[in-house]
Amino acid sequence: MELIRGQHNLRPRHRGCVATIGNFDGVHLGHQAIFAQLADQAVRFRLPRLIVTFEPQPMEFFAGPKSPPARLMRLREKLLALDGLGIERVLCLEFDHRLAALSAAAFINDLLVNRLGVRYLVIGDDFRFGYRRTGDFALLREAGQQHDFEVVDNRSYLVDGERVSSTRIRQALAEGDLEQAAQLLGRPYDMNGRVAHGDRRGRTIGFPTANIHLHRRATPVYGVYAVLMSGPDLQLWPGVANIGRRPTVRETREQLEVHLLDFQGDLYGRHVKIDFLHYLRPEQRFASLETLRRQIQHDVRQARSYFATQGIRHSPPQHWEPEGLN
Repeated sequence: MELIRGQHNLRPRHRGCVATIGNFDGVHLGHQAIFAQLADQAVRFRLPRLIVTFEPQPMEFFAGPKSPPARLMRLREKLLALDGLGIERVLCLEFDHRLAALSAAAFINDLLVNRLGVRYLVIGDDFRFGYRRTGDFALLREAGQQHDFEVVDNRSYLVDGERVSSTRIRQALAEGDLEQAAQLLGRPYDMNGRVAHGDRRGRTIGFPTANIHLHRRATPVYGVYAVLMSGPDLQLWPGVANIGRRPTVRETREQLEVHLLDFQGDLYGRHVKIDFLHYLRPEQRFASLETLRRQIQHDVRQARSYFATQGIRHSPPQHWEPEGLN
């Protein structure tokens, strides 16, 4: 997959594509349906699929640093997911004051027509763009007729009779309904990151952890979870994760800590993926490290019980896949 950072990096060879535009936060089943729709048109026009997305997301830009909305994915995680779906090109536009002030007509003519040469565009019928959100589906359709490209609305993807959306997934995660979130995403909710050195406090109470810095302004999950970790040279391995600010030790930075069950090894510096499978409890402050230790023992017992019901063993064999988690 080719990542194009900003319009200034577009080249003549990038002209000609079938495209869609959006945040695609979570790359959920609804997004995947759009990409599949584009795949059919890519064959028809013999052109690559191109995804236009934004960083930061527009709602983050307008909310400002004090009240950023939780996002399901960092940009790196989104790009990994898109690459895994076989997307050929991603154009990532920096959403700043200049882009926010760009007129709808300029967005269409300068970017979609002149720079990208879009032949087929899939968009939501509620999509708004351009200065003061003056651009809409009707304006794009009119431009398509004028410049000879097709504009169609994406077909809503329904689960349990309701439209799949990033907002719906965030709500499920906030309520601790990991199973519902996985159903809407088409996979367990996950986070990626590099294992960093921590304060080694977990070792002192018998529960060493892999520490992953989140590098995001707000996370959609808080608390303690049963998880699976995977990465280079690491098969899917069950564990217990805490995500939050660790109030017992008066930490303020949001961090993800994962204790892998019955694991021996060094993970420092590795990029890993953590699948969140089951919510155990909210994060809370304890009066002492001993009280925290006893609670973690209880969390581990609960996690082992959950993994046993799912047929997940603590010593995964080569090419092991969890049972019942498709």
